[in-house]
Amino acid sequence: MLVTIDHSSPIGLAEQIAASVRRSMAEGKLRKGDRLPSARALARTLDINMHTVLRGYQILKEDQLIDLRPGRGAVVAAVAANQIMVVDACLHFIQAAQKAGMTSHEILSLVAEHVGPGRGASN
Repeated sequence: MLVTIDHSSPIGLAEQIAASVRRSMAEGKLRKGDRLPSARALARTLDINMHTVLRGYQILKEDQLIDLRPGRGAVVAAVAANQIMVVDACLHFIQAAQKAGMTSHEILSLVAEHVGPGRGASN
């Protein structure tokens, strides 16, 4: 199955849908131009609300990974596997940090500390 979710996960269902599609893109299971299942069909398959699927698709649209057009559905717009994996890793990091009780400021400070001057390939 293209999209899988875990109802017992603390991660929201819409985020899980987006992460699952990202993973399929990164693994090469989805390519530019491929159509995603309709929100109604996916909701029925996953036994969740159609609006939850639409929120997951909206997340992917905001990341410029899919196009959403009335009558056309959701279509893969671009696949940059490395970027998808980085976004997915960042989301998992943020969720883990929040679960550990870190504030947004602490999370940003931690990232800034490790991306500061002299670190990384572009410096």
